[in-house]
Amino acid sequence: MFNLNDINAIESDEDVSELDYHLSVQRAINSGMWSLQGSYGRTMMQAIENGQCMLGANSARDYYGNRIPSRTEVQQGTKGSYDFVLAAMGEEWANEMAGA
Repeated sequence: MFNLNDINAIESDEDVSELDYHLSVQRAINSGMWSLQGSYGRTMMQAIENGQCMLGANSARDYYGNRIPSRTEVQQGTKGSYDFVLAAMGEEWANEMAGA
């Protein structure tokens, strides 16, 4: 569940490992935080496009009411899927994101 520690990891200049940073971003995605300030949505989308995070386990809505699909609703191997993260970052990373 997304919490204050995740906000600090995403917003602060403190030293946070790449894995911990992206786990916080993944928790924001999983919690459906798409309607927060614009920088969160851009950060989450960039992480998905780079294969560092995947879509959430459930679909969500953004600030404008647009539907964001879940990771199981996109074709395997495409952006937002487990397989896309697996190919980009490796199995250990993909499993961490899937369990976040």
